[in-house]
Amino acid sequence: MSFDVAMARLTDLRSQLGLVGAVTDGSATSADSAAAFAQQLGQARATGTSRSGASTDPSQYDDLIRAAAAKYDVDPSLVRAVVKNESGFDANATSPAGAQGLMQLMPATAAGLGVTNAYDPVQSIDAGTRYLRRQLDRFGGDATKAVAAYNAGPTAVARYDGVPPYRETQAYVRRVLAEAAASPLSTAPAATADTAGSTAGATTGRTAW
Repeated sequence: MSFDVAMARLTDLRSQLGLVGAVTDGSATSADSAAAFAQQLGQARATGTSRSGASTDPSQYDDLIRAAAAKYDVDPSLVRAVVKNESGFDANATSPAGAQGLMQLMPATAAGLGVTNAYDPVQSIDAGTRYLRRQLDRFGGDATKAVAAYNAGPTAVARYDGVPPYRETQAYVRRVLAEAAASPLSTAPAATADTAGSTAGATTGRTAW
């Protein structure tokens, strides 16, 4: 993760912890803290590490994604694209910086969203989708800004009134939006063969066994 994105995330994390203003541009503490944070985050987001080699089948979480997307009125395709880019569908993914689970929630963010186990797919998807909804609300429904805020934090997006000029964030936004458009996730599961047969039987007046 780039230094700029690391600094933006550090600002937002400090804000969540009530520490805004504790770091100033000219202080040694700021430089040391930011450098350490950036170093930790440098390997963090794209790959993550699995604690147990869990399955990363993309489709296994589709129903959870649909449920959370419906609950918070978010495009399920967008949620799934975020999950893919955050953890590669690995529920046990952990970044060197400490981001956890499918939607790579930092502990402070997870705690603020009421998450007790960030590795629980249900809690991770629900909280991550709720956080994404908050960003959509904050930025007037603008998916581009919301996705950028998920990556770099809302403070940076507000400061630049758009996607921050961080190469990592710009690439992240392009990937997420492109994947959401290219791989749409329907709001309802696809009909199974049994369901399709039942429907066919009903339309022809025959009983589907």
